[in-house]
Amino acid sequence: MLNQTSVTEFLLLGMTDIQVLKPVLFVIFLAIYFLSLAGNGAILIVVISDLRLHSPMYFFLGNLSCLDICYSTVTLPKMLENLLSTHRAISFLGCMSQLHFFHFLGGTEAMLVPVMAFDRLVAICKPLHYTVIMNHQVCIQMAVTVWLFGFFHALLHSVMTSHLNFCGSNHIHHFFCDVKPLLKLACGDTELNQWLLNNVTGTFAMGSFFLILLSYFYIIIYLFFKTHSCSMLHKALSTCASHFIVVILLFGPIIFIYIRPASGSSMNQDWIVAIMYSVVTPVLNPLIYTLRNKEVKGALRRVIRRRL
Repeated sequence: MLNQTSVTEFLLLGMTDIQVLKPVLFVIFLAIYFLSLAGNGAILIVVISDLRLHSPMYFFLGNLSCLDICYSTVTLPKMLENLLSTHRAISFLGCMSQLHFFHFLGGTEAMLVPVMAFDRLVAICKPLHYTVIMNHQVCIQMAVTVWLFGFFHALLHSVMTSHLNFCGSNHIHHFFCDVKPLLKLACGDTELNQWLLNNVTGTFAMGSFFLILLSYFYIIIYLFFKTHSCSMLHKALSTCASHFIVVILLFGPIIFIYIRPASGSSMNQDWIVAIMYSVVTPVLNPLIYTLRNKEVKGALRRVIRRRL
């Protein structure tokens, strides 16, 4: 049950109060949103429809694209609405729902990327055992575990935040409902909430980041000592580097926002950094994971030819 509170709605102050900038920002973020939907939607369609892409790698890539579509949709439509509207209110329940789904989808993605790195590690370092280790049942179990872990991690924050007492200002200095801005508005003791944010979410993020680093480090070391082909090594390093850009863009801002002490944070810094992992990363994922992927590009061409 939600805590009794005098606040029934919050006002999302957004990124700027300068009126001339709002239409410009609206066009920019609307274009980004459509690019995210189009790019991730295209990947999802080809992964489902093309039998040649029914493999563990593309199964997880399809999960990532599904996550990115939903992840963008949690924050961007409301932000776009507020850029054109003078009424920037969101109900208490709506705010808690947005907070929950933002952390649910973000947490799931943060767990899925290490799984994808592990899949690449097995494919490259254990090619003869790949189909045995990464069989269909194992892939399903890993995906379900990741989604469930993300859900319960988000549930922890949404339940704990909803039980806080909000009796003062209802102005959120952000473009969506998140834990840190809401903690600044709470009247009671928020020490436990802050501890959970810094330690649970921090450990969660750092653990995932460490597993990704470990996987790619092992791949690079393995290829360096095992392969005698410079072109193969260069290709693998290039692929790892492009994937690592996604990792930095996703985990860098998360670590910056959720592990820093609340006293050392600035709301202006937080929403700028939040744009990186909530808006930019979902657009870049399709480009980085598929731009040089001949199989996906070939599948896209086949789908387009069938539609014509």
